[in-house]
Amino acid sequence: MRIHLFILSTSCIAVQAFLQHGRKISTSSHFINSNLKTKNSKVIDFRGGSILNLSSKASAPEFSIGELKYNGPSDISVKISKSEPNDWSGDLIFLTSFQSEDKNEMAQLFSMSKGFDEHLKGIITDLIETENFKGNPGTSISIFLGKNEQIKKAVVLGLGKKSDFKEVSSYGTIGSNLAHQIKSSKYEKIGIILPEKSEKGQISKLVEAVFSSLYIDDRYKSSDNIENTIKTKSIDIFSEKSEASEDEILIGKKIALGVNLAKDLVNAPPNFLTPASMADTAIMIAKEHKMECEILEESEIRKMGMGAYLGVSQGSGLPPKFIHLTYTPKGTVKKKLAIVGKGLTFDSGGYNLKAGAGSMIELMKFDMGGAAATLGTAKVIGNISPDNVEVHFIIAACENMISDKAMRPGDILTASNGKTIEVLNTDAEGRLTLADALIYAENQNVDFIVDCATLTGAAIVALGPHYACLYSDNDELRSGLLNSSKKSGDKLWHMPLPAEYNEMIKSKIADLKNVGGKWGGSITAALFLKEFVNDTPWAHI
Repeated sequence: MRIHLFILSTSCIAVQAFLQHGRKISTSSHFINSNLKTKNSKVIDFRGGSILNLSSKASAPEFSIGELKYNGPSDISVKISKSEPNDWSGDLIFLTSFQSEDKNEMAQLFSMSKGFDEHLKGIITDLIETENFKGNPGTSISIFLGKNEQIKKAVVLGLGKKSDFKEVSSYGTIGSNLAHQIKSSKYEKIGIILPEKSEKGQISKLVEAVFSSLYIDDRYKSSDNIENTIKTKSIDIFSEKSEASEDEILIGKKIALGVNLAKDLVNAPPNFLTPASMADTAIMIAKEHKMECEILEESEIRKMGMGAYLGVSQGSGLPPKFIHLTYTPKGTVKKKLAIVGKGLTFDSGGYNLKAGAGSMIELMKFDMGGAAATLGTAKVIGNISPDNVEVHFIIAACENMISDKAMRPGDILTASNGKTIEVLNTDAEGRLTLADALIYAENQNVDFIVDCATLTGAAIVALGPHYACLYSDNDELRSGLLNSSKKSGDKLWHMPLPAEYNEMIKSKIADLKNVGGKWGGSITAALFLKEFVNDTPWAHI
C-alpha cells in the first residue's frame, strides 16, 4: 500500500511530461478562515487535536498542537563536472557497471568508468573479480583507497543488463541507488561516473531521484530524537560528451520539491493535515508561484448542489474545503488540463467502520494520496512554468467520520449534476467526493481531465504494490499517460471499462449505487466515476 501511494504521489511527473517549459504570471489568492466558533465557547482551531462535545456551559479546551509544517529543501549542491574523473579529488566516487548477457561473466565497466579504472591501474577490475560481482540491479561493492589518497573510497553500482537500460527512468534508478549510499555514508564530496553519454532528460531524472530518495521526515520528533545522518555537501556528475546542461539539474531539483511536498502531505497525521490546512497548502503554492486559488466554504459548496461530496463530509466536525488552484501561462493557452485528487484527510469508513485486523484504519491519513499528488504537481508546474497550457488543480477535501450527522448505509445522495446515488457502503466514500469534483472540473471547459485517488484495495489485489491502474477510453490521453509513465518510471497498467459491467452499479431505487458487488471492484469504481464526466477526455489513476 505504501509503495502504491508513492506511485500516486509521484504521478505528477507523468502528467508533467505532457507539458513544456515557460514562465510565471501574477494572479491572486483567496484566503480562508480555518477557525470555527461554537455557542458560548472560545474559538476552536481545528488544525490539530480532537473536537470535544461542548455543552452550553462548557468552554473550548486549549489546543497545544501547532500548525502543519513542511520539510525544507536539501542544500546539497550538484553540478556537471567539466573535468575528467582522473583529475577529480574528493571523498567518494561511484562507478557504474552493467551485468553481462552471459550470467557467468563479471560486471562490465564502460565509458569513463573503464577509463578511471585504468587510471587506478585496474584496482576496480580486481575488486569485481575478487568479489565475484555480477552487476545485478541494485547491488554494489566498495573499496577504501586510503584517507590520504586523491579519492578516499570507490563504490561500484550494478545497473543490470545494458539491453534493459533504455528509458530515462533508468537514470532514476541510479539516483535512488546513489541516495541510498549517501544516507549511509559520512563523506561530504561525492562524484558519480555515468555509464554512457547522457541525453536530454536523463540528468534531470537522476537529480530528481537523488533528492526525492534522500527525503527524511522528522517533523514530529523532539529535537533529542532527530538524527541528521546526511553529511554530503556536493555531488559532481561525470558524463562522456554530455548533452545535459545545468538547467537539467535545476529541473530535477524542482520536480523533487513537488514530490517531497506530496510526501510531506501523505505523511502528516490527520490532526495536523485537516481539510483547512490542506487548503492552506494550496494557498501557499498560489502565493509562491502567483497562481489563482479559490477555496469554497461549506455554504458555497451547498449552493452548488454538491450533495455527494457533502454527504461524506457531514459526519465530521471539521468543515469541508473545496480547493481550486489554477496555473495560467503567459501567452497563448493551447491546452487546458484539470487534475483532480481525492482528498480524504482521514477515512474512518463511516458507519461501515474500518475495524479488525487488516483494516488499516490507523493508516487512513494516506487516503488523501491523490490530493497530495495533485498539490505536488501544482508545485512542479509552478516551479517549471510550462508554456501554452492552463492547469486546474481540484480537490474536494474532507473527512469521513461517524457522528449523529454522518451519512448512513441506505441513504440516497444527489450529486451536482442531478444524478442520485444509493449509498450501500459508507466506506466507498472517495468516489462520492470525486463525483462532484469531476463535474466541477468539466465545467471549467478543459481539454483533458485526469483524476488520481487511493480509491480501492481491489486495484492492489489486481496489480500488486508497484503498479497503478489506469482507466481511460480516450486513445490520445491514455497513450500520452502511458508514454509519460515510461519516461518518469511511474508504473501504470491500462485497465478495461467494459460496458456490460455498468449493470453492476445500477440501483433499483436510484440512478446509481456506490458499490458494484464482490468482483471487479476497481473496474466498477472507475465506471462509477465515468458517470460524472460527459464529453471531456478523462482518465482515472
